[in-house]
Amino acid sequence: MNFSVSDPEGRKRRYRAAFIAKLSDAEGEACETEVWLEIAVRCKYLDTPEAEKLTETYEQIMGQLVKVIEQPDKWLIKFK
Repeated sequence: MNFSVSDPEGRKRRYRAAFIAKLSDAEGEACETEVWLEIAVRCKYLDTPEAEKLTETYEQIMGQLVKVIEQPDKWLIKFK
């Protein structure tokens, strides 16, 4: 998964739209990873049980990202 959410200086977390955009990028990367997991199984690079565990993990990650996207104000850095 691409670490699109990572922003060491916290700059994107100051701006609601930029923060949501970063989270959406990360969600998209997680979805893409799920597709690659499916391809890896079809090509026999990865066995099905392992792929299912990884897919479940990515589903949890995407669920958390969606929760933050739906309530970004809880996560924004507040200006003083």
